[in-house]
Amino acid sequence: MTDTDGPDRVVPSRSAEELSRTERAVMTELDPGARAMVVAGLVLVLLVTFALPHTGSASGFDVLTGSDAAVAESIALPSRVFVVLVLTFGVVMSVLALVTRIWALAWAALAGCAVSSVYGMLSIWTRQTVPDNLQGAGPGIGLIIAWITVIALTFHWLKAVWNKTNAQLAAQEQRRIAAASGEQKLRLWDGRSAP
Repeated sequence: MTDTDGPDRVVPSRSAEELSRTERAVMTELDPGARAMVVAGLVLVLLVTFALPHTGSASGFDVLTGSDAAVAESIALPSRVFVVLVLTFGVVMSVLALVTRIWALAWAALAGCAVSSVYGMLSIWTRQTVPDNLQGAGPGIGLIIAWITVIALTFHWLKAVWNKTNAQLAAQEQRRIAAASGEQKLRLWDGRSAP
């Protein structure tokens, strides 16, 4: 697959250039496939959990804004960090990754959702161990559903990113094979044209 420009000049095969372009596209773009619908559904569930009670009468929005209802329920720092992480990574970053299909955003969503999962567990634990001198109910349905949903979202982003890594490795291998084949043909051509 080489073209000649004169008696001694060899132009490399265009398939190697095409493979290189394909590899660059694979490295920057994400194609979650049918998993995109699952991720979109999980993001919608996360949005709904902000309207549900996270503890007592305090909803997720109350915890996020630090309203009077959240103060009355003695919301601890892990709960506030959890709702901020869920909003930032579980909702905003996940939507951006789905819309733009940028692989780096999917990685950010994965990392943020993983950290959110840990803070979700800490949030539930702090709601179960409220000191006697403070008022506050146990974990609400919104907090529990948000925690389970962010764990599921972490799993789906992990699968999407992992599949992307395999596709990147396959594209790199194809480019290497094409480059090696082109070099071998070039050596053979140079060997035949030698006096």
